[in-house]
Amino acid sequence: MKVVLQNLTKVFVGYHRKKKEEVIAVNDFTFEIPDGKLIGLLGPSGCGKSTTLNLISGLEKPTAGRIFFGEDDVTDLPPEHRGVGLVFQNYALYPHLTVRQNILFPLENLRGREKLSKEQMQERAMNAAKLVQIEELMDRKPGELSGGQQQRVAIARALVKEPRVLLLDEPLSNLDARLRLRTREEIRRIQRETKVTTIFVTHDQEEAMSICDFIVVMKAGVVHQIGKPQEVYDHPVNLFVAKFLGTPPINVFEGQVKDETLYIGEEAVLAVKGAKDGEVYVGIRPEGFVPAADGALTCSLKGVEVTGRDTTIVSSHPLSLNTEIRSVMTAETVVPAGADRVRFALKPNKVKIFSRETEEAIPFEE
Repeated sequence: MKVVLQNLTKVFVGYHRKKKEEVIAVNDFTFEIPDGKLIGLLGPSGCGKSTTLNLISGLEKPTAGRIFFGEDDVTDLPPEHRGVGLVFQNYALYPHLTVRQNILFPLENLRGREKLSKEQMQERAMNAAKLVQIEELMDRKPGELSGGQQQRVAIARALVKEPRVLLLDEPLSNLDARLRLRTREEIRRIQRETKVTTIFVTHDQEEAMSICDFIVVMKAGVVHQIGKPQEVYDHPVNLFVAKFLGTPPINVFEGQVKDETLYIGEEAVLAVKGAKDGEVYVGIRPEGFVPAADGALTCSLKGVEVTGRDTTIVSSHPLSLNTEIRSVMTAETVVPAGADRVRFALKPNKVKIFSRETEEAIPFEE
């Protein structure tokens, strides 16, 4: 099911010391979500991603704009008539009901032509349970399940209605790191098997980049960039997107462009053909540094961290906006013992430059 958001806006009105204040949670959001794709809404807390999800589900009414499922305008439809399945951060399972009863609950509330027989409901519930691989847990209560199992029950309950759109609101945030990794792989598998259009809200950029077909990066209610995860990572449109995506985060320096050459301080670090002269921010991804005796960029060495397959060189520079510069390379990389400086050559495709004034990306030929 294709989902189209047209100029979607949500304004909340609050009062502070008897003064009316407006907060724009979602600001003129326009996007078409292709049929059968998994889309991630990504951004820091308070950016408007959960509000966007609530608008799509019908839990919130937009201040302006329209929402379409396929060709159907659902903007004014109540949640129960939109055909959405919603999975919350806290799972919202009924503790006094068994897994089977929790999954059956949405079907028992169907009325009219949608009403099913008991046999049909039981068959659907078992099919949903098998899809998320919890069929052996059907007679247990939620309190007898692990966090990951509870999450699967919540997904099964959302899928049992055969929704047109599946909405996931930070569904992995309550799980430990290893379980979160396994569960996100399960979500991707389930989405591919069901082919239901899925919108996934998270503040964890690694989650979004690993399982989503497209990501939507938001800040303060405004959409900054939409695209395939790797494309957004490789070609951020502004400094905010560049800093938000990536672990460790991108290393940012103050620099300048003169005569199509990029300088950090007095050091000419890269040729940037096509870039105009001016003050810039220089973003270098952690994997963009190459230790070299004749490297163009000189940094003060602070330490070396070896973590199995990777080596991280920790350094500093007077023009760095990061507290520490973290450069990630293979574990075979050797740094001379007792060195107090390290020099780097830079990989051109891992270097991004941004206007100091607008923080917008400045294109150049590598």
